[in-house]
Amino acid sequence: MIDLHLHTTASDGACTPTTLVERAWRAGLRTIAVTDHDTTGGLAAAARAAAARGLRLVTGIEVTSVVAGRDVHLLAYFFDPDHPLLVRFLEAQRADRVNRAREIGKRLAALGKTVDLAPLLSRAEREPGFSVGRPSIAQALVDAGHVSDRNAAFDAWLGDGQPAYVPRAGASPAEVAAIVRAAGGIVSLAHPVLLRDQDAVPAIARDLDAIEVYHSEHHPADVARYSAIARALGLPVSGGSDFHGETRGTRAVLGLVTLPASEFDQLAARVPGRPGNPR
Repeated sequence: MIDLHLHTTASDGACTPTTLVERAWRAGLRTIAVTDHDTTGGLAAAARAAAARGLRLVTGIEVTSVVAGRDVHLLAYFFDPDHPLLVRFLEAQRADRVNRAREIGKRLAALGKTVDLAPLLSRAEREPGFSVGRPSIAQALVDAGHVSDRNAAFDAWLGDGQPAYVPRAGASPAEVAAIVRAAGGIVSLAHPVLLRDQDAVPAIARDLDAIEVYHSEHHPADVARYSAIARALGLPVSGGSDFHGETRGTRAVLGLVTLPASEFDQLAARVPGRPGNPR
């Protein structure tokens, strides 16, 4: 089985890279991609664990791009994680995440919802590969007793348009795709069902290499719709659980959402110079 959308403690996942690989193996997965947010910090440990298990690891990452001030997540695969252009870009992405977290913290304090972000920001300073994200701030709101769970934190304070939301500025999907391609990789539009403007899906995907069709929050009708868009654009598809850990609802089960092997072969064939040959 194949899952190309998994998260670790390098960003907002609950499992360390080593634990994730072990759990993926036990769940029956044999090809995976660790796709942490704007960081490849978990790849080395995941690669060691995967090699020990004989599990195939595809180089992956989930990159945040921006369209009209809103996040558009992209999944990159088969790239060289040490490519200088990509390394510099990801460093800037993570620095922006830290600045955004600080601004969100200020807004929450002004709203009477003070949270302690010092441990989170301190970790970002100690571990250059660690990626700060709103889910961690949501957990801080839970820990401070301001909300009952992370979903409530986003609904009341952190989500798009809510009082502590800080709009993001950054690279467009096409600009991110150019950087990833320079590093030898390909880019897929992540979980398109989560985009607020569904009419924009084809226009965004047109600049990319694939569309994530199989995802934990995609119902059968969504799979059919995005498969049709991919076919119309002549693009292969990607897929995976978007596993974060047991507390993440539909994204909490390994092995439930996978990418068919035939679809994986078509995705890998999109990689320049390495048709069908995963890293």
